[in-house]
Amino acid sequence: MIPTVDEARTIGEICSALGELREGGHIARVIVLDESSDDTAKIAAAAGAEVHRQRAVRPDVGPVRGKGDAMWRALHLVEEEITVFVDGDTANFDASVVERLVAGIAGGLDFVKADYDRPWDDGRGAALPHGGGRVTELTAKPLLRALFPALSPFGQPLAGEFAARTELLRSLPFVTGYGVDVALLIDAWRRCGTEKIGEVRVSPRQNRHRPLHELASMADVVASTILARAGLGLAPPERAPLIGGTAETLEMPEATTA
Repeated sequence: MIPTVDEARTIGEICSALGELREGGHIARVIVLDESSDDTAKIAAAAGAEVHRQRAVRPDVGPVRGKGDAMWRALHLVEEEITVFVDGDTANFDASVVERLVAGIAGGLDFVKADYDRPWDDGRGAALPHGGGRVTELTAKPLLRALFPALSPFGQPLAGEFAARTELLRSLPFVTGYGVDVALLIDAWRRCGTEKIGEVRVSPRQNRHRPLHELASMADVVASTILARAGLGLAPPERAPLIGGTAETLEMPEATTA
């Protein structure tokens, strides 16, 4: 499952790699839920993915409010027992991350996140092996250490790459914005306990370099989400749990395919 907004530069490689896993019988489907103004949807469909418009899934609930809302809508399309989410802006995508995440669920866990090194890209072509993930290191991890110490061992609490039992995801609320990933981690821990959640080590992840003003906004959202989950401050906007609802009970739009 890949929620996307203007990821034409990277989505083709990702969908092609996941398509090979599908052809090999390792995964059932590759679904892109898109709300782009560029050619993301066209490229993803050409690479063999099912493509749905975000706004076309559950249009009755109003406009799409952010990444988490797109993920919540995507869950309506899932019929399988395990759901895997990956981000659409990863360069040099390694499909083995999906295999390792699924293996974690097959091994008995209910919720598994990816853990990886984050190279630093200065936006001008220079890269260092470490130093990326500034919001993770400067905002998410300090707050988790202080408020949710049981989750402090997680190397990438904001990782957009994770797998979970679909039944579990349907039972959890989805914060509509960028706080969704850490909120799901906290909520899954509360629901399942530390023995049923975990992480798997995968290859380094290089995603789009973002300027500080964008990161500041993301940091605000992440901080407010963690604080709210600790009972401090107002709860962020979220979509209610599906509570066992399945795609079969809803009239879903047709996917775009090549």
